[in-house]
Amino acid sequence: MTEPRLPTGLPARRAALDLLAAALSRRAGLEDDASASGLEGLEPRDRAFARRLVLTALRRLGPLDRALDARIARPPPEIVRNILRLGAVQALVLGAPPHAAVSASVDLAESLPAARRFKGLVNAVLRGLIREPPDLADPQALAPSWLLARWSAAWGRPAALAIASVIAAEPETDLTLKDDPGALADALELTRVAADTWRTARRGEVSAWEGFAEGRWWVQDASAAIPARLLNPRPGLTALDLCAAPGGKTLQLASAGAAVTALDRSPARLRRLRENLERTGLAAEIIAADAGSWDDGRTFDAVLLDAPCSATGTFRRNPDVLWAVKPGDIAALAGAQARLLDAAARRVRPGGRLVYGVCSLETEEGEAQVAGFLKRCADFTLDPIAAGEGGSPVESRREDGTLRILPTHRPGGTDGFFVARFARRPNRRARRDLAQSAAAAKSGA
Repeated sequence: MTEPRLPTGLPARRAALDLLAAALSRRAGLEDDASASGLEGLEPRDRAFARRLVLTALRRLGPLDRALDARIARPPPEIVRNILRLGAVQALVLGAPPHAAVSASVDLAESLPAARRFKGLVNAVLRGLIREPPDLADPQALAPSWLLARWSAAWGRPAALAIASVIAAEPETDLTLKDDPGALADALELTRVAADTWRTARRGEVSAWEGFAEGRWWVQDASAAIPARLLNPRPGLTALDLCAAPGGKTLQLASAGAAVTALDRSPARLRRLRENLERTGLAAEIIAADAGSWDDGRTFDAVLLDAPCSATGTFRRNPDVLWAVKPGDIAALAGAQARLLDAAARRVRPGGRLVYGVCSLETEEGEAQVAGFLKRCADFTLDPIAAGEGGSPVESRREDGTLRILPTHRPGGTDGFFVARFARRPNRRARRDLAQSAAAAKSGA
């Protein structure tokens, strides 16, 4: 696929500068890019360029900063460092003519009062980097050192470096299809990943792609599509999707015929879920409430909890998470996940199933949650997941039947995920009904 010509105007670069600053200061993630000044007013092509520029810089941030620190004696203001980051990736990664990348970066500095007096520094540092290009794909620098140390402790240094090497790669796009792709397979150049998940080399704005307006598919990473399948959704099943927005798992459950209740505490995010349901022609009950304090007394055959987490497993599409999350966040999130798991358990009918998942690579948010939950909730047992079940990579299955999906577990990469499935023991009445049903079936045979 031919790469688009890089625009030379300042508006896209100024928008990229604002977006990078917002992501790194934790004011906003890349999914909330409308908060970046000037981005909404750009032409679609320039808007796409600004996002691509920022994503590329974030994917190479560690090696970039190491190279900049080697050439700068005294740390400049953060706005100047960001100009240097963006200028370097234009010349060294995205293939802009070196002189154009330097000139555009100097012009950007000149246009900003806070950076104007550093335009000479911008010129000198970028020219030096172009003369002696650094290694911007070094896996030892691609992840923050504290995260790389955690991954090394969990899975060994070689596995941790392999995970980190995925950070620099721009991912392809995974889609979940409602039905057989038919002509879409050729139109979107799809290759099958697993079950109803397909992958395309296309990237960028998806709303103009074939089949989108007709609701034939939705964007959903191959790993994120696994938890819903593990509930065996089907007509007649009642299912509760907790923390449901933006709705990919709700769409999966509804598409399989389940009667779905989708709950999320964010009305704004639920609007996106509702739009996805309307576009795909699917139906679900939508409730805006906190999953931990929802006072509805119903129980369900199947409950899915995709819990809020550090999201370190999503770095392929959201590289900002690696630099936004802090060590202290993980312990706080683990506590919240335990409370949500307990709340989800109360929603499972006797004999029903609960699937817990997090798009995190941190064991406190995954493996450690299983042991704690089983101690607290004696009427639940671990329901082992079979190798390859739900389209999961075979190597992701752990001995206890949970899944630890690493980004290296699929060719071309996949989101990091942890998934566990639990079964609630039937109560006395349910056990009696099951026995009577079995006896009736036997006598009928």
